[in-house]
Amino acid sequence: MNASIPDIRSPMVRFGAVALLIVCAAAAVTSAFVVSPWWWFAGALLGAIALLGCYDLLQRRHSVLRNYPVLGHARFLLEAIRPELQQYFVERNYDGRPYDRDTRSIVYERAKGVDAEEPFGSERDMYSRGYEFLVPSMRPVDMPKEAPRVRVGGPDCTRPYDMALLNVSAMSFGSLSGNAVLALNTGAARGGFAHDTGEGGLSEYHLRPGGDIIWEIGTGYFGCRTKDGDFDPDKFREKAAHPAVKCVSLKLSQGAKPGMGGVLPGDKVNSEIAQVRGVPEGETVVSPPYHRVFSTPREMVRFLARMRELADGKPVGFKLCPGSRVQFLAVCKAMIAENITPDFIVVDGAEGGTGAAPLEFADHLGMPLTEGLITVHNALVGAGLRDRIRIGASGKVATGSDIVKRLAMGADWTNAARAMMFAVGCIQAQRCHTNRCPTGVTTQDPRRARALDVADKSERVERFQEATVSSALKIMAAMGVSDPGDLGPHLLRRRATDGDDFRSYAELYEWLKPGELTLDPPAGWGADWKAADPDSFTG
Repeated sequence: MNASIPDIRSPMVRFGAVALLIVCAAAAVTSAFVVSPWWWFAGALLGAIALLGCYDLLQRRHSVLRNYPVLGHARFLLEAIRPELQQYFVERNYDGRPYDRDTRSIVYERAKGVDAEEPFGSERDMYSRGYEFLVPSMRPVDMPKEAPRVRVGGPDCTRPYDMALLNVSAMSFGSLSGNAVLALNTGAARGGFAHDTGEGGLSEYHLRPGGDIIWEIGTGYFGCRTKDGDFDPDKFREKAAHPAVKCVSLKLSQGAKPGMGGVLPGDKVNSEIAQVRGVPEGETVVSPPYHRVFSTPREMVRFLARMRELADGKPVGFKLCPGSRVQFLAVCKAMIAENITPDFIVVDGAEGGTGAAPLEFADHLGMPLTEGLITVHNALVGAGLRDRIRIGASGKVATGSDIVKRLAMGADWTNAARAMMFAVGCIQAQRCHTNRCPTGVTTQDPRRARALDVADKSERVERFQEATVSSALKIMAAMGVSDPGDLGPHLLRRRATDGDDFRSYAELYEWLKPGELTLDPPAGWGADWKAADPDSFTG
């Protein structure tokens, strides 16, 4: 950009515009006394706009108005008349596909403490193939007074952790601003749920509020790496010992771009991020697509055991976006052969992801969450390992019904990323990679990040999580279920054709019995189980 042309996106330029309005209003009032009384009209109008701009800069509830005084009101005007404009203004995902506006509205309303209710019934198309519904009971039960929690910790874990049904999914400091991370962790601390750090390292913004932390270790080993980019066990042990770190997660792949390392543009790598990650300042950070410390399933499970030992017995697991059933079964065989199991596995669906990803990766690589979750759950059951390993589900989880569906498919808990970003003020402007996020969520520009008020947004994070879990419990009660462990695939139905052919998930998918793969694999799994090699990721 030409240096002589001011960037209207700069906060200083916009703040200067408010100051200019004040000067113009004062000039108009002066002209009313000196030139003509008609100038009072201009003075009153300019004065009112200037006062509005000053209010926008000082208020703390709306990040957009703090960064875009006066002009930002146009967005809220459109939001107020959205039902009438919805058919003309369709918001879209990063890949060009329409995004579910109803879901985003629910997130905003719950974060703001507003009941997410809609008059005149559902607008969903219930008569097309693929429509799903949860089965209500003719004899509902009372909703639990307290939200249940999930004990995470297998036989080799000495310091188990009780996980909430909905938690903050992996989003790194660097991709998110310090204020966004502070708001998320403060909300987690207030609401008693966990906050996954993402692969970008463990920063003061994760630790300062005191929320429960799941420390994610990616292929770059940020925060516990040597100068050459290898895993540093001493740094890992030191940081894993922090009281806020409740679990450690090894990232194998993520839903938006499985098989590809993360990228943080150099414009975002300031001195603070460079120190947290252990990388050079100002240089684009590209995570390797694979781990250096292991190359086979057997080596991987041994490394997980080593991480648990270094973490002094805290729960250790891994995250992946599944692709090959043979490869995951190879990991199961390695667990059996080494008698080593992780305490948890997080399944990331290919439809998830908050960060930038090549369109071909986002559209064509990896299993969607439904298939990935069912595959992992079935593989662990069939291998006789499911009772030792908990499963988390991540990928467009935003509502109570999302939670219940994932629990019915085999998950023990859920994580949300995009919905949590909405809760802290993201408006999906799709400027994350430019460092010019209008709401201060995904920027390292301190002038833009200041627009995100931590106190207000942390309350919204807490309210959203609490209301969404409460919604899940209400749905379960309506289904006659009081304990998440009683949910099953028979309680979730899908329209299999364009006609009246509804089938339960128990019918649509094959569900294995405990230990079945090790005894007499069924025909649908036998070839994959035979091909799985604990000493190779091929297949």
